[in-house]
Amino acid sequence: MDNSYRIAVASSDGIVVNQHFGHAGRFLIYEVESNGNFNLAEIRNTEPVCSFRNHDDEKLMKNMRMIQDCKYLLVSRIGNGASICAEQLGITAMELPDLIENSIRKIISYEQVQKLIGKE
Repeated sequence: MDNSYRIAVASSDGIVVNQHFGHAGRFLIYEVESNGNFNLAEIRNTEPVCSFRNHDDEKLMKNMRMIQDCKYLLVSRIGNGASICAEQLGITAMELPDLIENSIRKIISYEQVQKLIGKE
């Protein structure tokens, strides 16, 4: 059984999780293998949802659908509406601003704990 999954990361520089979901113009898609190894699989360009404190619900849904194959969404910040939308699509949004590698390792640890307590 393949237990790999994908993580969408909001990052402007490819080094740090440093973007608010609504401001992200791209998502780095990481593939996490069942053994805990991970690598950058692709970059998906998007149109930012927020502009001058306003957001576009149509763009929000379009961007969420672009990352719907991801189990997790790593961002520096995410609003309640976008977080609920992600959850409805089966994506767990997490605010973990840090080096991408560190944030992904936190997700891997979280996954392991979920399996131990029978939530996966």
